[in-house]
Amino acid sequence: MNRVKQPLEFAPMNRIALIGPGAIGGLVTTWLCQNRQNEVTVCARTPLRQLQMQTPYGSITAQPEVLLAPHESKAMDWVLVATKAYDSTAAAQWFPSLLADHTRVAVLQNGVDHVERFSALLPAERILPVIVDCPTERESPEIIIQRGEVTVVVPRSEAGADFCELFADTQINASQHEDFQTAAWSKLCINAAGVVNALTGKPAGIANDPEAAKLMRLIVKETVAVGRAEGAALTDDMADEVVNIYRSQPSDSVNSLLADRLAGRPMEVDIRNGVIVRLGKKHGIPTPYNEMAVSLLKTM
Repeated sequence: MNRVKQPLEFAPMNRIALIGPGAIGGLVTTWLCQNRQNEVTVCARTPLRQLQMQTPYGSITAQPEVLLAPHESKAMDWVLVATKAYDSTAAAQWFPSLLADHTRVAVLQNGVDHVERFSALLPAERILPVIVDCPTERESPEIIIQRGEVTVVVPRSEAGADFCELFADTQINASQHEDFQTAAWSKLCINAAGVVNALTGKPAGIANDPEAAKLMRLIVKETVAVGRAEGAALTDDMADEVVNIYRSQPSDSVNSLLADRLAGRPMEVDIRNGVIVRLGKKHGIPTPYNEMAVSLLKTM
């Protein structure tokens, strides 16, 4: 008697499009490609042959499909937006061809208003805010340097759990957070202090200078006050924690705000420090140090 052969079972493929292969986008793309269950497409402005990344665990490479125009794309399961926040409108030009009814959009950007940036285009429940924490730099369009551990944090939800699964079998620590509001504002405290690097033109080592550290603390204290008014549970020692984080980094580590200033590119000061000023006015909280930093960078 002949036995009927059972069909081989294959795990479903995650079709992922990443818009914006900069330092963070390139890093995330390269790690996503290490999971064989992911089919990764990069939406870019210029061609890429491959991505090469030096990590603390060794060198890895990726060869995702690269698209240069929205009309070339197809519907995806996930769309990851990793552009700078000021390029959100340009990123959204890819949406009509990438989005189907089931597609979810993960926003891997700085700030605390991820959902608001795209809520005019999509229902809020289809937008997943993502906090990415990793010291990384792009040496060239195809070469990325990962200087430390990578963590990505999302709100606890079904979409959040599915997003974390995309990073299975990679060295990215993806997790869900019960209090995403606090997590987002904690990251903003770190980013807000980075304006001192952009103002001085100095990398992370500037935090060892007493006057620079004092200014960082003042900026963070304003951020904590506004964040608490917005519902974040921020601790009193956050300012010292942030300074210690900068001091623990390699002294030549360059954050994205400083990198953009040195390269003559637009800077994300509005979503890092400008949002603190705006929300401070909403709650009647003075934010003179953040306001000063925003004014100085906008005049440069």
